[in-house]
Amino acid sequence: MKKNQTSVTDFILAGFSVSPALQSFLFVLFLLMYIITVIGNLLIIVVIRTDRTLHVPMYLFLFVLSFSESCYSLVIIPKMLVDLLTKSKTISFAGCVAQMFFFLGLGGTNCFILTIMGFDRYLAICKPLHYPVLMNNRVILWLVAFSWMAGFLISVAEITLIFRLPYCGSKTINHFFCHMRTVVRLACTDESNTEVVVSAVSIFGLSSSFLFIILTYVFILSTIFQMPSTDGWQRAFSTCASHLIVVIMHYGFAAIVYLRPSASDTLDNDTLISIPYTIITPLLSPIIFTLRNKDIKIAVRKAISKNTCSSIMWKR
Repeated sequence: MKKNQTSVTDFILAGFSVSPALQSFLFVLFLLMYIITVIGNLLIIVVIRTDRTLHVPMYLFLFVLSFSESCYSLVIIPKMLVDLLTKSKTISFAGCVAQMFFFLGLGGTNCFILTIMGFDRYLAICKPLHYPVLMNNRVILWLVAFSWMAGFLISVAEITLIFRLPYCGSKTINHFFCHMRTVVRLACTDESNTEVVVSAVSIFGLSSSFLFIILTYVFILSTIFQMPSTDGWQRAFSTCASHLIVVIMHYGFAAIVYLRPSASDTLDNDTLISIPYTIITPLLSPIIFTLRNKDIKIAVRKAISKNTCSSIMWKR
């Protein structure tokens, strides 16, 4: 048991164990990646919001996912960028709680939205005649509400388990944000049981949603292979390809973070392994959905040409 000392009121984020020169390089690199992430998600949000031809369930779910991922990036990256340029890398106890709460909640929300997008593709391909009835506006609203509530309920459960522990010893978090596993290990009491339970909750949430997506794609592929024409195959695959790529990327990086052995945790390992999940996934997701989706690309071109024409007319 750790020595009982004054209760912790703030934490120190260890960040990246690299030279100051390399930290400046990382600042520029991560700033550019963050800007591209924000622009990509905002582009999807604006295009879907303004183009009425995209007001269908598949793109409404993509709208919600882009909004959620924008918030997800906002929780982690700006603080990390500031810490790369400053010597003081402190975060208040309440700030750490809030950061972890929104990180876990939004991460869980993203998982459930991806699950619902897979279910939507299942209904569209396997139940096309019943699709308009099964996926109406009320169902869409309930599914989106469920995604947010489920994600943040899991977050509340994990936050309650983690911060009911007393923190009175070391204040240094071996990470660039308040990661739950590293924070738990700073507790003054034996935290092994809490770490196991928290990890189990995260793994259950990830695995259950991932297995549901896999199940939907089993039915989707079964239906696709029964289609008589190759044109039908191509249309069905084109509507699922971007979603499937993002799912593999999202859950693959998440599995690396949450399923690796605890014994392998070091400052360098933990920070490097978390970069794909916290920075690269939100960056690539809007790029994949934009570049691999014909309707989105057409809507973007229409928006750009419309704004260009408006600008020309205004100058005249």
